[in-house]
Amino acid sequence: MAQVYVSIGSNIDKQKNISGCLQALAEHFGALVLSPIYESEAVGFDGDNFYNLVAKFETSLSVGELNEQLKAIEDQYGRKRTGPKFSGRTLDIDILTYDDLVGDIDGVQLPRDEITKNAFVLLPMNDIAADELHPELQVTYGRLWFFFDKESQNLWQVEL
Repeated sequence: MAQVYVSIGSNIDKQKNISGCLQALAEHFGALVLSPIYESEAVGFDGDNFYNLVAKFETSLSVGELNEQLKAIEDQYGRKRTGPKFSGRTLDIDILTYDDLVGDIDGVQLPRDEITKNAFVLLPMNDIAADELHPELQVTYGRLWFFFDKESQNLWQVEL
């Protein structure tokens, strides 16, 4: 079984879509380890605030099969793929890491570069995997968060 971390985000019907996503992930993959949920301003475009979190689970699916399953869950919750890249989302689920794989695997770039670029991904990773190593940088997520420019993005913890 592979250990996987995924980021989950929504800024349209946030509570409904995040709750539904977590239920779908649990149905498909079993036990989940979840970070707190953070609200943050949209990054890259003007839009409603996002809810974001990170989930950890295990899977026997390949990277490509997992990516297809995650896209199917997004579609189940009304994800539209025809708009601009940076726009509102009913649901966005991205594979952050899959074991220690590095590179383009089945069309998915691993580890996802958003881990080190966005507080709304790195802080939740720090919350549930502070002592684990980033597969490419070989630095812990706790250390990456310690040195992250926390003034660059505003986010705050929320409850569903």
